[in-house]
Amino acid sequence: MTMIGPIIIAVLIIIFLIVFFTLVPVGLWISALSARVPVGLGTLIGMRLRRVVPSRVVKPLIKAVKAGLDLEVNQLESHYLAGGDVDNTVDALIAAHRANIELDFSRAAAIDLAGRDVLEAVQTSVTPKVIRTPEFTGVAKNGVEVKVITQITVQSNIERIVGGAGEDTVIARVGEAVVSTVGETREHTDVLENPNSISKKVQEQGLGDGTAYTILSIDIAEMRIGDNIKAKLDIEKANADMEVAQAAASKRKAEAIALEQENRAAVVAAEAEVPRALSQALEAGNLGVMDFYKMENVQSDTAMRESIAHEDEK
Repeated sequence: MTMIGPIIIAVLIIIFLIVFFTLVPVGLWISALSARVPVGLGTLIGMRLRRVVPSRVVKPLIKAVKAGLDLEVNQLESHYLAGGDVDNTVDALIAAHRANIELDFSRAAAIDLAGRDVLEAVQTSVTPKVIRTPEFTGVAKNGVEVKVITQITVQSNIERIVGGAGEDTVIARVGEAVVSTVGETREHTDVLENPNSISKKVQEQGLGDGTAYTILSIDIAEMRIGDNIKAKLDIEKANADMEVAQAAASKRKAEAIALEQENRAAVVAAEAEVPRALSQALEAGNLGVMDFYKMENVQSDTAMRESIAHEDEK
């Protein structure tokens, strides 16, 4: 009995320590104290109860305080609970602070929750970004395709990131402007001789309005000649006209064949009447027997001559 009491106490102490170290990240609390970041044990326990991973809040807070930012643990925890990327947001604030860009936590959190990469936005506002577009195809007035690839140099506009159109919109606008500009050109050779005319006209159209970027320049990266659309259309039209003419000729041929067959049928019908007419003439005495034989001989001679003539032709 004397050994049961100390054993029970030891077990309870072990259970208490397990629960304590499960709820309280002591190592993280010590790290915060050493960095002079005011985070109490009660705050860490509350995070556990609110299903917040303390390290994803406290570590970015330590990094922010070390960088000279005035942030509170409640701000970062609220952003975490809202589904934001706390670490990326803090990195963006540090980058903006060092680049002397005005960016407070509320705006940075709003940009992050809007689905934009706030750190990339800050970096792009400091160092412009080059966007290489896909190939755009325009057709000059002479019917020749001109295929153009451009490079757009943009700079993020922090004030317009929330609610501003993204990179896809900028690329689509530039593509539409390129196609329109090429379409206004009389000869495709004019575009090849002066490619800067395209970039100049496109850049003058204010394509960055309403977007999250400021367009610094639009440059022609590649340009090549495509198909001759006008020549293709002319060939297709000629082929279509030829098919119509062939159809009309076939129709006329069929009509001629039908007419010939009708005439042959009439001849056959007329030939069928000849024996009956001869019979009637014999009965009426209008035709003698000798006259009939002479006619038969003439027909036989004619058939023989026609047969000989055909053999000579062969």
